Amino acid sequence: MRPDRRKLTPSTALRRIALAHQGLIGRRRLGRGLDGVRKTLDRLGYVQIDTISVVARAHHHTFWSRVSGYRDDLINRLIRRGEAFEYWSHAAAYLPMRHYRFSLPAMRAFKNGEERWMRSQEPKLMRSVLDRIRHEGPLRARDFVDSPRGSPGWWDWKPAKGALEQLFMQGDLMCVRRDGFEKVYDLTERVLPRDAVTSEPSVEGHAAHLVDATLRAHGLAAPRAFTYGICLGNRNAPTRAAVKDLLRRAVGDGTLTTAMASDGRVFYGRPEALAERPRKPPPVVRILSPFDNSIIQRDRAHGLFEFDFQLECYVTEAKRRWGYFCLPILLGDTFVGRMDCKAHRTSGVFEIRHLHLEKPVGEAFDPAFSAAIRDYAVYNGCDGVEVSRVSPADQRRRIVRALAHPP
Repeated sequence: MRPDRRKLTPSTALRRIALAHQGLIGRRRLGRGLDGVRKTLDRLGYVQIDTISVVARAHHHTFWSRVSGYRDDLINRLIRRGEAFEYWSHAAAYLPMRHYRFSLPAMRAFKNGEERWMRSQEPKLMRSVLDRIRHEGPLRARDFVDSPRGSPGWWDWKPAKGALEQLFMQGDLMCVRRDGFEKVYDLTERVLPRDAVTSEPSVEGHAAHLVDATLRAHGLAAPRAFTYGICLGNRNAPTRAAVKDLLRRAVGDGTLTTAMASDGRVFYGRPEALAERPRKPPPVVRILSPFDNSIIQRDRAHGLFEFDFQLECYVTEAKRRWGYFCLPILLGDTFVGRMDCKAHRTSGVFEIRHLHLEKPVGEAFDPAFSAAIRDYAVYNGCDGVEVSRVSPADQRRRIVRALAHPP
């Protein structure tokens, strides 16, 4: 018998709509290979970059969750093709090149000193860094340590790195690729595609972009979420006020509408999106990055998914409840738990240090989790999975059994 979609609670319907826009519901991916990376970045609007490598780095993990056949070199290829660039959203991120002009207000603010990136700036050093890249081509921070201290060609790494980052933030340099995790910088004039739009948007134009990008990525959003991605230089009252005014006017003219979740939270979205009543998805398990776009906003995760998620790598070890770098676990349309993991790449073992199951999962979870964790282990360069701890403890035997008998 087909499920009666009218019986969906408001929260369940909104949750499914949001996950569908994120490309995380059911078995379908957003695409394959380079085209899938392009489509994913365009859909999400940004993918956050992070350094932590106990498992696959967050930016690669976010793409892998949505792209069939994803390889870590694909984002560099997209940058070389002039279809993506690296800058700041709410944090360091990859962004579609068509969003470049919306970074210009931040770049101007950093260049004019309205916002500061480095506490102390050395104009002479910055000019020297630019000159060297202009004459030698793309360089990394380590390339500025090339002779003994005190000699005429000596560069101190920390000031040089600071100059590179200041020049990057103010738009004089761009990142042409990352070697591993290390940035390679070149002059913006040599990197930026000729057809890139370089006119700075108005405050109203920027607000319209924020609303469109948020709804494209999530399908629906609470008021605060629309300005979550504003870069440091643009985190100001006029932009927030313009977004608020745009939402008010859009609801008034019917371009947008609102929906209320079961707990009373109000979300904005396009009428056709919020009118959907999606079917219950199959019991597919998705292992996500803690920096995944679907979960990174803690208020949204709690209000929309009823999932209180906090990344604890920034919390002292004594105060951690879940673990250093816990990965959210999505079953169908519900976040059912999280797990603290480590990829031991030398030995080829993917260790589940602690799997926390926080909601009832049913028998369908076991084979789905087994398939998902094995795929994720292989992506992390491991061919074996070991389980150290499961909570509740009486669930450990069934998890180990499922891993021993893959579907």
